[in-house]
Amino acid sequence: MTIEEGEAPLRTLWVEEPVGRYRLPDPVRGSAVRAVLIVSVTLIQAVTAFLSTVAGSWLAFPMVLGSVASTVVATWAVLDVWITRQVWNQRHGVTSAPSSTARQLRKERRAARRSARRQERDAERIRANRSARLSPQS
Repeated sequence: MTIEEGEAPLRTLWVEEPVGRYRLPDPVRGSAVRAVLIVSVTLIQAVTAFLSTVAGSWLAFPMVLGSVASTVVATWAVLDVWITRQVWNQRHGVTSAPSSTARQLRKERRAARRSARRQERDAERIRANRSARLSPQS
């Protein structure tokens, strides 16, 4: 299908835009999702415990105990995200672009090695030419 002159190009429904950050590795993302779910359940439980306490309901005491236990579990879940992220970074390394300074230094070292190799080859060639000229040909 071609676009005639004067017609506006068709707009697509979905436009991919580049993301500034990479997505989390699967184990880290899994623990983060788990932590969010646990923390949200803990907050709901804490609000319910508070409201039932204010209302004077019999459910207040069990809800407060549950909220305390849930807070401990939520704290562990959040720590699990941090620990999983650290372990992932240690095992797989952090991919990062070198700074311009590091890139420039590496470029200069490469150029110095290249010129040293070139000088060595030239010196070897000169030695080979001299020995070929000095040796008697039969």
